[in-house]
Amino acid sequence: MKKSHIIGLVVIAAAIGIIIATAGDASSYVNFDQAYQMSTVGNKSSIHVVGELKKDLRGEITGLEKSPDNLSFSFLLIDENKKEQKVYYNEPMPPDFTRSEKVVVIGSYHGDTFVADKILLKCPSKYQEKKLNAKI
Repeated sequence: MKKSHIIGLVVIAAAIGIIIATAGDASSYVNFDQAYQMSTVGNKSSIHVVGELKKDLRGEITGLEKSPDNLSFSFLLIDENKKEQKVYYNEPMPPDFTRSEKVVVIGSYHGDTFVADKILLKCPSKYQEKKLNAKI
């Protein structure tokens, strides 16, 4: 075999190894009941839960609590099964958090609180079409 063929095989093997290693981190969305069951059986991987922020009748977010130094906060999230859960995030609140349509929290349970390691936001302003007024 030529030296270039061997190098090509090594590169292909490395690429396959990287794909297999990253595929193990993939996770599907679960609700809070499933996430709690996963944590009680000793699942240490990150769990993805999607939901909406709890709002009152006027559309104002309820249950949002910031730390005095604004370096962490907690909030109430309602999953697809309408279960309400307190979520704690040990980072500053992301920009546009209160304007989010959907929130994905990635983390695990610590006692009765879901502790998020990451928060992903879907803001409605990014996905709405803008009207253009063109005069003819």
